[in-house]
Amino acid sequence: QVQVVEFGGGLAQPGGSLRLSCTASGSIASINRMGWYRQAPGKEREWVATITSGGSADYADAVKGRFTISRDNPKNTMYLQMNSLKPEDTAVYYCNVVTDSWRQYWGQGTQVNVSS
Repeated sequence: QVQVVEFGGGLAQPGGSLRLSCTASGSIASINRMGWYRQAPGKEREWVATITSGGSADYADAVKGRFTISRDNPKNTMYLQMNSLKPEDTAVYYCNVVTDSWRQYWGQGTQVNVSS
């Protein structure tokens, strides 16, 4: 059994910051890559950022320069530092974990609201 849990959502003002974290635990083998996705009301889930086990990161254009993804491999934990938040960043943010055997796991999501 594998559990993927996100933490850190909440309310921020435009221009503010939030930090999300995601931890994978349980019967999980080596993690290949971890990523963040988000889904705004009435929209499709979209990719936000990905980080490999070697630390190589990639970002969606919408968040590039504002969000920073990082991970702590021994702890199977990933972070998303979100700065200069905009109202359009409001969404449920989901953690995605892909193992070396290409099994994929999702967290339940954490709500981020950006509003004045």
